[in-house]
Amino acid sequence: MQNNVLILDFGSQYTQLIARRVRELNIFCEIKPYNHLPEDVSVYKAVILSGSPFSIRAEDAPHPDLSQIKGKKPLLAICYGAQYLAHFNGGMVSPSSTREYGRAKLSFIDHKEPFFNGISEGSQVWMSHSDTIKELPTGSTKLASTPDVENAAYKINGEDTYAIQFHPEVYHTTDGKQLLENFLVNIAGLAQTWTPDSFVETTVAELKDKIGKEKVILGLSGGVDSTVAAVLLHKAIGKNLHCIFVNNGLLRKNEFQAVLDQYQGMGLNVKGVDASARFLDNLEGESDPETKRKTIGRVFIEVFDDESHKVEDAKWLAQGTIYPDVIESVSATGGPSATIKSHHNVGGLPDYMKLKVVEPLRMLFKDEVRRVGASLGIDKELLGRHPFPGPGLAIRILGDITREKVAILQEVDAIFISGLKEWGLYDKVWQAGAILLPVNSVGVMGDERTYEKCVALRAVESTDGMTADWVNLPYEFLQKTSNDIINKVRGVNRVVYDISSKPPATIEWE
Repeated sequence: MQNNVLILDFGSQYTQLIARRVRELNIFCEIKPYNHLPEDVSVYKAVILSGSPFSIRAEDAPHPDLSQIKGKKPLLAICYGAQYLAHFNGGMVSPSSTREYGRAKLSFIDHKEPFFNGISEGSQVWMSHSDTIKELPTGSTKLASTPDVENAAYKINGEDTYAIQFHPEVYHTTDGKQLLENFLVNIAGLAQTWTPDSFVETTVAELKDKIGKEKVILGLSGGVDSTVAAVLLHKAIGKNLHCIFVNNGLLRKNEFQAVLDQYQGMGLNVKGVDASARFLDNLEGESDPETKRKTIGRVFIEVFDDESHKVEDAKWLAQGTIYPDVIESVSATGGPSATIKSHHNVGGLPDYMKLKVVEPLRMLFKDEVRRVGASLGIDKELLGRHPFPGPGLAIRILGDITREKVAILQEVDAIFISGLKEWGLYDKVWQAGAILLPVNSVGVMGDERTYEKCVALRAVESTDGMTADWVNLPYEFLQKTSNDIINKVRGVNRVVYDISSKPPATIEWE
């Protein structure tokens, strides 16, 4: 793609945000670790250097080879990147005498440069560094200052190389998107042509070329990612896509048949496999959360492998891997960012599954997946579904799992989720669910003492699941939902609402 932007990651917590902001400008970009530069950088029309938790003065500070980039391509250096260019090109970087974290205002801007077009003095920016640039690199010009940071932005003369001490990618930098547009569109000359429609057109053509007439197997989960991946592949190879939708016995109430019917109504070649008894038998008596996850993962692979062997001459396995999965797992290949979590769909297959892997959504963020899904004409209800954990209700039943507990939680969850939809609250919540607690509590029903289960309701708002806050649901809604659960679900006599945020809590309880 002729409009690629390369983002070199020095380990900043904000690197993903840079990519998201660039994509919002309809410009394609990729994140690569600073110490694993692509062999061919000629395909990139511009390069961005990220921030970093390192100090440029530290012995183990990131030190990339920019010989094929600096002075040869438009380059934007952010925070650590700006300090790096100064430190190694005749400037001076020293510890700051004042704290340079949080909001700041631009007090001086050189408006002769197109880099600051449409941005005025007083514009708010976000700082996050302990070192500061005392002297600019040789042959450079100051472009902006704040009251505490003299060299907040500069340009290296004779090059399209720009550097800033603040973070344009974060929400608190009010004109950050304008600044990125000035650099990428007005200075680097990138076309804003990367849209959902263009992604579909390009990806379908690539899938046809890569797969040809060979058969592909895809495990559908009912979630957004696997659904969009399936529709893309179906558009490219039609009936040569064989979808498998497994019921692990831990889905929501009636979800297996409802989602299967929906997929079949979309024209997908899909087979439903009810393996609920196999999963629940393997989970019997198990209460450790990690063991539950591993057991479910192992049994799923066994079931999926059994079913995949029934598809003759299948050559490919399709997965709904998305870009955050890849980025979060990048440390395994030497990236500087800490591995946040391992992902089941990143890093290959069991040795006995001799299939090539195809991941049509590998370069998309979750919001982009939804936009591509809309471009493909996928039903809004499917695209708007809340995330649901791979292990399903197993990690929402604290303690050991029994068929009776699954049935209780399915009923509670159904009342909660259907209530959110009836009250017009579902689309205002990022994820919601119920948790069956491993405690009984005393209650009274019809003048008789009860000693029954307690359930917790959980509803959070988030953009990507990395951080989340609890949703302030109306008291009237919580009151009715609690009443309905206690009256309609035998075995439950107490309902509580979880008001903890992530961090320090997680969205799921296990």
